Amino acid sequence: MLISLHKQATTTPKSRAAIQASNEPAWRVAERYGISEQTVWKWRGRDDVHDRSHTPHRLQTTLTPAQEAVAVALRKALLAGSSA
Repeated sequence: MLISLHKQATTTPKSRAAIQASNEPAWRVAERYGISEQTVWKWRGRDDVHDRSHTPHRLQTTLTPAQEAVAVALRKALLAGSSA
């Protein structure tokens, strides 16, 4: 099975499952895996062991109506010229 972890991940699905199954105090589990107690609490609070998306779910910019019209016109022009 291919595991896709982000570059800064310090835990794997296997270690996350172990964190969730552990009855030891959070500080001890954190020490064992070299992570913070906050990370232990985060994984204990989740139902799964997979990373969540780090992609923004909302576009952080808004366009004026004039800017939107230009963008739409450019898209139409560029798509019309790309006949494959």
